[in-house]
Amino acid sequence: MVAVPELWACRAVVFDTDGVITDSARAHAAAWKETFDTVPGVDPPFDPDADYRRYVDGKSRMDGAESFLTARGTGIPYGDPGDPPGTGTVHAVAAAKDRVFMRVLGEGTLEAYPGTVRLLLALHSARVRCAAISSSRHARDLLAHAGVRSMLQTVVDGNDMARLGLPGKPDPAIFLEGARRVGVPPESAAVVEDAIAGVEAGRRGGFALVVGVDRTGGPRGADDLRDAGAHIVVRDLGDLIAAPAARGGGDAA
Repeated sequence: MVAVPELWACRAVVFDTDGVITDSARAHAAAWKETFDTVPGVDPPFDPDADYRRYVDGKSRMDGAESFLTARGTGIPYGDPGDPPGTGTVHAVAAAKDRVFMRVLGEGTLEAYPGTVRLLLALHSARVRCAAISSSRHARDLLAHAGVRSMLQTVVDGNDMARLGLPGKPDPAIFLEGARRVGVPPESAAVVEDAIAGVEAGRRGGFALVVGVDRTGGPRGADDLRDAGAHIVVRDLGDLIAAPAARGGGDAA
């Protein structure tokens, strides 16, 4: 176990959804891969590991699509929000990704990470308020399907971002909205993120603790999160469940 008394001193924890609470990050990466591979001029092809983390992880569909397509120099115009799924505009590519994502979800089983569920239960027992955020418009359905929606006091998703005009990560707006909804200022709350842009957002928002979750298993994943500003990095959120003595400042067994 890793003793992190700072987490238990926080009055609230704001969790990212994809890749932190649910394993849906893999479905997102697969959907982006299938979508980008149909876009003329994308060379080299989209890498579902490196490119996903660098360009789209933690971002809205539009921000992710624009970031990757610009990096590949495709010259595709931005387009309009009503563009149907396709490859002619950035809006069309983003719409195509959403359609593919829903199909990919239907083909598999979405689950919550067991370590995250254990941490949510422990935080609930400690009366620490929990919120979830996501740039995805499907976050509430994902959390309900994974069986964890009832463990969260509030959810801020892509629909809320559009309605409230919240900018995407690395701007901290969505995390600050999550903290606001549970009535806790950022200096008394923690952020839990697996994306570099999300970690940067947590630090910019002035949160007391930013926890990075490294799901990559690679040699640079944890270092990248630390470089982005994570105070600590773990591979499994279950590691944050310290023994009662450790919550007072000692080391967990």
